[in-house]
Amino acid sequence: MNRFEYIVEEIDGDYAHLRRTEQEEQAEGELKLVARALLPPEIGEGTRLLYEWMQYSIIEQS
Repeated sequence: MNRFEYIVEEIDGDYAHLRRTEQEEQAEGELKLVARALLPPEIGEGTRLLYEWMQYSIIEQS
């Protein structure tokens, strides 16, 4: 199963713009638009997310 890490770049109403962490260095990396209903409710800009098994979860920062 695929596993991807994202960072929340921007929250725009009912949607969030996510960027894959592997693409952080690339200025022209595409943003993924995701409905906030599919994301954990406590996200904010800068939150790191894990996408696995068709679900998003917050990656805890240590």
